[in-house]
Amino acid sequence: MESDNPMDRLVCGDVGFGKTEVAMRAAFLAVYGRAQVAVLVPTTLLAQQHFQNFRDRFAGLPFRIELLSRFRTKAEQEEVVRDLADGRVDIVIGTHRLLQEDVRFKNLGLAILDEEHRFGVRQKERLKKLRSEVDILTLTATPIPRTLNLALSGLREISVIATAPEGRLAVKTVVSEWNKALIREACLREIRRGGQVYYLHNEVRTIDRAARELTELLPEAEIHVAHGQMPERELERIMLDFYHQRFNILICSTIIESGIDVPTANTIVIERADKLGLAQLHQLRGRVGRSHARAYAYLLVPPRSQMTEEARKRLEAIAALEELGAGFTLASHDLEIRGAGELLGESQSGLIDEVGFAMYAELLERAVRSLRAGGRPELEAPAPLGAEVNLHAPALLPEDYLPDVHQRLVLYKRIAGTEDLQALQGLREEIIDRFGVLPAPATLLFKAAELKILASPLGIRKIDAGPKGARIEFTEKPNIDPTAIIRLLQSVPRTYKLDGPNRLRILGEMPDVESRIKRVRELLNGLM
Repeated sequence: MESDNPMDRLVCGDVGFGKTEVAMRAAFLAVYGRAQVAVLVPTTLLAQQHFQNFRDRFAGLPFRIELLSRFRTKAEQEEVVRDLADGRVDIVIGTHRLLQEDVRFKNLGLAILDEEHRFGVRQKERLKKLRSEVDILTLTATPIPRTLNLALSGLREISVIATAPEGRLAVKTVVSEWNKALIREACLREIRRGGQVYYLHNEVRTIDRAARELTELLPEAEIHVAHGQMPERELERIMLDFYHQRFNILICSTIIESGIDVPTANTIVIERADKLGLAQLHQLRGRVGRSHARAYAYLLVPPRSQMTEEARKRLEAIAALEELGAGFTLASHDLEIRGAGELLGESQSGLIDEVGFAMYAELLERAVRSLRAGGRPELEAPAPLGAEVNLHAPALLPEDYLPDVHQRLVLYKRIAGTEDLQALQGLREEIIDRFGVLPAPATLLFKAAELKILASPLGIRKIDAGPKGARIEFTEKPNIDPTAIIRLLQSVPRTYKLDGPNRLRILGEMPDVESRIKRVRELLNGLM
């Protein structure tokens, strides 16, 4: 935040890991520097909770903190908008109301976007346009594929909060078909240990019927309903009553998804979990387990045959990754399942399967590197594959040295992708440490990789070295001083000879592979 360039940082931390604390400290720094702060959140409930938390935290400081959401009357909203434009409000916390045209800031310094995955591309870009030099702090447990891809590609800065709060236990996740006995047992166990239960039924049309059925199933519990279509004051009252433990079970829609913090609620039952996204499921599971008690999440689904393939993958991922700090891993799974989306368009997922992730990442890295160097990416140019080296001798990882085909392919790719000699030596040491001393063909594979690393920056396309001599083929625009080639030809004319405009021959017998490597190395050293 103190650098000259505007910040655009993604903070990825699991639910309850302290992202709000990071936001509060950033807000303090901005206001201390006489700038205004805008905190954009997806729901009125989360806005109300943040408003209360920020006020409590900065109670002893002369900061004015205001709320813009439907929980405020029209007159109150107009007063806040007016005072924002005059610079009399230091921190404003709001829902999408903050993005409307009438909202103006006198000196906006920091924009905090909480639960980033709940907003669309247009909304995020609108926030950035509030002022071109504004610092942007984005908070999320499960970044959408497009945002994660931007961060991993180096187009955005990313920080990961990986350490769980002390004493926090992982949420036990159960995926099951709808079962009355299971629901009754789960709810009663929580109530008898003094806790509360979220029961998620995400259809407002039938939520009252679901409440009646649950009341018949659990006559000993007190049950209330909350959803986004309720009057503001009634919704606020029910959520406050639940927070203060005035009833046991809250039947609700996904309105509880974003940041709601009720430490005594440690069981959540989610109906039709197959209809929810991966990030949604992880966020909903994060509503429980926010204290030191063991929490439980029950994902109720229809029979396997009635679910889509993607829904099955999502449920398998959420059930397999129930340990603390799994949000970033789940977001990576989401990137694989749905694809990375468009960097400059509005699609937040998809497209990646058209070219494959490795190819996509390589093309993106080339473009980023070119832009950072001050140039323009050559979109039509073929991807540089490096020099092709053929020593006319077996250079491979033998099957009897490494029997696993998948492992061999992974290592071949890593060797081919290494771009400097130090990294190649590190990889060589790793393979020796894991699988033992390298056999002769594997040693030759590494020596060929060394020649490739030396030759590629010079603009050499191909090295073909056999018993009768070697041929070096250059690209159209090699990175070599022409006088170096002329000097070689003049000093040792019986050893080197031009063979056309972009080929150089090494003359003489080279019966063994060691002599071929030595002669090619001498040439490369002479051209550097």
